[in-house]
Amino acid sequence: MKLHDLKPNPGAKHRRKRLGVGESSGQGKTSGRGHKGQKSRSGGGVRPGFEGGQMPLHRRLPKKGFSNVRFRAKIAIVNVSQLEEKFEDGATVNEAALRVAGLVKGRIDAVKVLGNGDLSIKLTVVADAVSASAREKIEKTGGSVEVSA
Repeated sequence: MKLHDLKPNPGAKHRRKRLGVGESSGQGKTSGRGHKGQKSRSGGGVRPGFEGGQMPLHRRLPKKGFSNVRFRAKIAIVNVSQLEEKFEDGATVNEAALRVAGLVKGRIDAVKVLGNGDLSIKLTVVADAVSASAREKIEKTGGSVEVSA
């Protein structure tokens, strides 16, 4: 089989319906839109959820429940592998340094360092939270961890 032998399965491809090309085509004149009315007009139609003026379902049903999602703490996560890439040996890593390095962006409430990846350089890490594996990897290379509460 060669590239020029490839073709779609029989019946997989259909001819495009050619609308408005004369009455004998079967789709001429009104082009399958019927006569007059909102749906026959260019740009016509109703928005999703519209029920012809009847009170729509999303307004008929009672609203209930509450979510704390808007109030949860936004914690920026940084892995030790990212620290390895962005910082030199002996650097101090804090929120300001992470922002300069591009690892933390936007509004956050805390920075947490996780232990994913390897670390071979000595760093002084100042963060709001540090996982046990991250602390172990940072201290193994001679670095130090300071948790600011």
